Amino acid sequence: MQTVLITGCSSGFGLETARCFLDRGWAVVATMRQPRQDVLPHSERLRLLALDVTDPASIEQAVQAAGPIDVLVNNAGIGWLNALEGTPMAAARELFETNTLGTIAMTQVVLPQMRERRAGVIVNVSSSVTLRSLPLLSVYTGSKAAVNAFTESLALELEPFDVRVRLVLPGRAPDTSFGDNARSRMRDGFPDAYSDLAQRVFAGLQDGGPVTHSSDVAQAVWRAATDPSCPMRLPAGADAVAVAGSR
Repeated sequence: MQTVLITGCSSGFGLETARCFLDRGWAVVATMRQPRQDVLPHSERLRLLALDVTDPASIEQAVQAAGPIDVLVNNAGIGWLNALEGTPMAAARELFETNTLGTIAMTQVVLPQMRERRAGVIVNVSSSVTLRSLPLLSVYTGSKAAVNAFTESLALELEPFDVRVRLVLPGRAPDTSFGDNARSRMRDGFPDAYSDLAQRVFAGLQDGGPVTHSSDVAQAVWRAATDPSCPMRLPAGADAVAVAGSR
């Protein structure tokens, strides 16, 4: 039985991905900062572990407790929506610590066992905003674009060891708590000079159109983990697919 470790499983993409792998007979190590027993069905193939990807000791402890890992899914992340002038450096550091350095740190700790076995897959969940620039997302996009570049270079490093590395790029997912979590960090709102732009951006988000569902991301992660012919960058969600196709 193969084992997948997924970060950020308390809700959204991570939670749905954990369900997907459980439904298909895998052993699942679902991690979150504060494990909740009520979010996933009871299964002998499921383990819930506490994990903070910004804490090296937490990473070491979780990976040691997980045992052999066949697939690592780096999904944990936080959002941010504001102009650069409305982004405190503390918020920028938090974004990069979680989205970028958290992904790097998790990979660095899990990688040796995969390299030694000459087998394994690493799937990094990024964002389709790295494919099409959008306003008020400059710092968030930077944190995810760094994940893209890291992933594509790492894939070349690991080819000689038969370890695959892939990217999943979701689009906008209004059915998750990601946007609410991002807004909760915006205590001071938008700078006055950007208020008109912010209103236009929010109005555009109400116009409908294709979006991404958590199930889209789970299916993309599944393909990235199990299909050796999967492309390096795999858009997830109708909007993400449309953006990728227009490039």
